[in-house]
Amino acid sequence: MIRRLIPHPLLSFALLLFWLVLTSFSVGNLLLGGVIALFAGTMMAKLQPATPRLRRVILLPKLFGIVFYDIIRSNLAVSWLIITRGRRGTRHSGFVPLDLELKDPTALALLSMIITATPGSAWIEYSADEDHLVVHVFDLIDEDLWRAQIKGRYESLLMEIFE
Repeated sequence: MIRRLIPHPLLSFALLLFWLVLTSFSVGNLLLGGVIALFAGTMMAKLQPATPRLRRVILLPKLFGIVFYDIIRSNLAVSWLIITRGRRGTRHSGFVPLDLELKDPTALALLSMIITATPGSAWIEYSADEDHLVVHVFDLIDEDLWRAQIKGRYESLLMEIFE
């Protein structure tokens, strides 16, 4: 019975807690935050997100290690480019189109977060019909290198984990 009233209790509680942190505490804010949190939990239940199917969970630490290393390395590289103003004006940004073999929605969402969280790159557009991705790169030197990195370091590992 409670599960029908509050389908996602942790989500609703977290939203209520954030609401109270962001506003001043009062009975009115508690009630309003409670109503918003219950409504959001109910709407989340109606979305019914698909449960991700992990084939090889053992590879997740490897993926996180690679992503962590790449984020640190990219932070340093982008910082250096900004501090030194690029290679004497030769820095240029660009778009890298690539075709993906990855189909799993959870894996695609994770890939989009990885690409966007890595400084110097951003997930710009994805066409599910054509499995075509466009990535913006802050300092584009070699498109083929970026394609190889995304496909070899991220996509292949995500396919092993999720597909």
